[in-house]
This record gives sequence, structure tokens and C-alpha cells, in this order.
Amino acid sequence: MDNGIIAIMLGISLIMGLLGLIAFLWGLRSGQFDDENKFTQGILMDGIDELNEAYKNTNKKEKNGK
Repeated sequence: MDNGIIAIMLGISLIMGLLGLIAFLWGLRSGQFDDENKFTQGILMDGIDELNEAYKNTNKKEKNGK
């Protein structure tokens, strides 16, 4: 391969990696990964109906707690 092509590919990959890192850090700061109960409820519940019921119960608890 030509050295110019390798340099362009390296530059593009670094820019894409930087954009991915920025998006990840933005997600962390904005609270995108703060759902603590999502995975535990997913393990405990078998079907979609049970997950929907758990979601409704969680919303009721939050409304009653405020």
C-alpha cells in the first residue's frame, strides 16, 4: 500500500475513535447508564408481560415516593 493511503486511514480511524470516546463520555455525564434495576429485573422476569408489569410498578413507586 501507498504511505499516503495508510496515513489517511490512520487519521480517519483516530477521528472516529475520538468521536466514539466523546459520545461515550457524553452518555456517562448525561446519565444514560444510570438504570440500576433494568438488568436485575431482566434476569428475574421471564417474559415481556412481566417486564412491563415491573416497569409499571417502578413508576408507581416513584410517583408515590415524590
